[in-house]
Amino acid sequence: MMNDRIAQRCICCNSTRLDKSPAVLMPFVASRVFGHEPVEITAEWGLRDLRPGMAYTLCNSLQCQECGVLFLDYRFCEREMQQLYQGYRNVEYTRDRERFEPGYNQANQHYQGRADYLRDVEAWLVPRIVANPAVLDWGGDSGINTPLLERSRLTHVYDISAVEPVAGVVAVSLEELREHRYDLVVCSQVLEHVPDPLALLEQLAPCLGDDTLLYLEVPREALMRQHSDSHKLAGLKRHWHEHINFFTEQSLRALVARAGLQVQDSMVLDIDLGWRKSCVFGLTAKRARA
Repeated sequence: MMNDRIAQRCICCNSTRLDKSPAVLMPFVASRVFGHEPVEITAEWGLRDLRPGMAYTLCNSLQCQECGVLFLDYRFCEREMQQLYQGYRNVEYTRDRERFEPGYNQANQHYQGRADYLRDVEAWLVPRIVANPAVLDWGGDSGINTPLLERSRLTHVYDISAVEPVAGVVAVSLEELREHRYDLVVCSQVLEHVPDPLALLEQLAPCLGDDTLLYLEVPREALMRQHSDSHKLAGLKRHWHEHINFFTEQSLRALVARAGLQVQDSMVLDIDLGWRKSCVFGLTAKRARA
């Protein structure tokens, strides 16, 4: 588990070989997490050594020179994560974000329904799990995008946002979910948001029985796709928003191994969202056999 406020080691493979370059934390995130607002430095400030202009929250982009993961140096604490994601995409959250990012409310409409690409994810998962599985979606928001939602005998979701679950999904606490046995545990589009991905995998480990399949999914970010296998990306990543970790396949596999899990299979899925093209990397894993 990471204890550094500012990362000193790789979040995936634990290497200390990190390339670093200055960047800025986007104003919405800086406001929610730190209470920082952009400010204009003017001549009236009377500062001898600072040039006039807009000031934003500074940070660094770090890239591991071993596994290639690219990430924000700030590692948010639990309270800050709660502040950032409380009521995710609800009215208050959207209004706050619209203040910094005009047009967000309209763009957010694309995320209101169930994602079409889940049909491909489900087709890939079905041959790998039992029929009518018991499913836990860790970090699954309302459960709107939980795979196999209409094929599972049980669908639980655990999420810090505390949003209302959709029909057919039951929101559970950490204590409650450990009372159940799951055939499939999903952690989709979550690891890119969290300050300590290894700690998250260790936290969900008690939910994994010997035969439980874990499905992990992360975005293949555009920067990583455009510069495949490059370890010189820190200087190209000038700003950070809610995705604070950009994974490579190698880095995700290293993370899974450190968590005591064994990769079963993997896939890359290109997605046409209509309004933009995207890509995800998914893998399945199970507890490593002794």
